[in-house]
Amino acid sequence: MIDLYTWPTPNGHKIHIMLEETGLPYRVIPININHGDQFDPAFLKISPNNKMPAMVDPDGPGSKPYSLFESGAMLMYLAEKTNRFMPQPMDKRYLVIQWLMFQMGGIGPLFGQAHHFRNYAPEQIDYAVERYTNEAGRLYGVMDRRLGEIEYLAGEYSIADIAAFPWARNPSRKGHDENNYPNVKRWLDAIEVRPAVQRGLEVLADERRDISKGMDEETRRNLFGDAQYSPR
Repeated sequence: MIDLYTWPTPNGHKIHIMLEETGLPYRVIPININHGDQFDPAFLKISPNNKMPAMVDPDGPGSKPYSLFESGAMLMYLAEKTNRFMPQPMDKRYLVIQWLMFQMGGIGPLFGQAHHFRNYAPEQIDYAVERYTNEAGRLYGVMDRRLGEIEYLAGEYSIADIAAFPWARNPSRKGHDENNYPNVKRWLDAIEVRPAVQRGLEVLADERRDISKGMDEETRRNLFGDAQYSPR
């Protein structure tokens, strides 16, 4: 059984969904990033960048335990382990990888910045809000054009969609109207009704609901303050 160290964030949901889609058994080990669990030395041995999710597969390569961090690498590993959601032919496989990298290098960081400066920054910084809101809109536009040509980002449903979906949800939180991106909306709706996706989104859902009540100073320090920068 895979040990999954996670929290109900978009990056966590990627792996929740992938594990539900593949049917691999897993055990959830909450890493409460609000309380600073990500800085625990035992967790840092698995995830040296103090980010979740991370996981340990007891039946890894050579039938030995194998640990992974970075959600994109985890998706690729699980796809290869189960031979699902990433095709074997080189041209199709690298099409999936390109769109996975689009999420890892674009959607994740830039949607995250838009979300941060619009919703969590302690003071309104107009330049940052405008820059990242505009960049989020540009990326939604890239996706919308692509999804106007093809059903899923790389053709068939794949780890590229699993990676992008949790980040692309709720465009309004990034300052955009989903109705301006009808192909993205169609794609979001198609993915959201998948039973495995619904199960994945429910992992630690009660914790997510607690987060929505507000952010105290301890949480802000652990997520955005000096706790991130203390040497370890």
